[in-house]
Amino acid sequence: MNAYHRIMLAVDLTEESRPVAERALALASASGAELHIVHVIEPLSLAYGGDVPMDLSAIQDQIHEQARSHLTEFAQGLGINESRRHLIFGRPENEIQRTAEINKADLIVVGSHGRHGLALLLGSTANGVLHGAPCDVLAVRVGQTTEK
Repeated sequence: MNAYHRIMLAVDLTEESRPVAERALALASASGAELHIVHVIEPLSLAYGGDVPMDLSAIQDQIHEQARSHLTEFAQGLGINESRRHLIFGRPENEIQRTAEINKADLIVVGSHGRHGLALLLGSTANGVLHGAPCDVLAVRVGQTTEK
């Protein structure tokens, strides 16, 4: 098995992103890979089905600026320089795949809640990324509960 050369870390910038980032950082360090980070902002019109009767551009701009600030802070903490930070606007699973392809990533690292039942059937971002990815995908389990 060849080592990975370029790893794409996909984060939602919540607290759960930290263990996912630590796993990606360890893999990049162990294989000497270049680590990229991507955060996708989902347009409010997609999140709310496009039926919002007002102009959301000012709110969307505010969300974008806040995401840029959080991504900068998060990436700096990981030592990822600006040229390897990707803040994208769109549908997360599609944009993560596209960004990985453009940057020739050979591994995408995402967080997964390990849902089952109905949530699994409906799909999650990790599931969406997995099924269309141009490369290997590592789903790091996050948000585990103690129930069995």
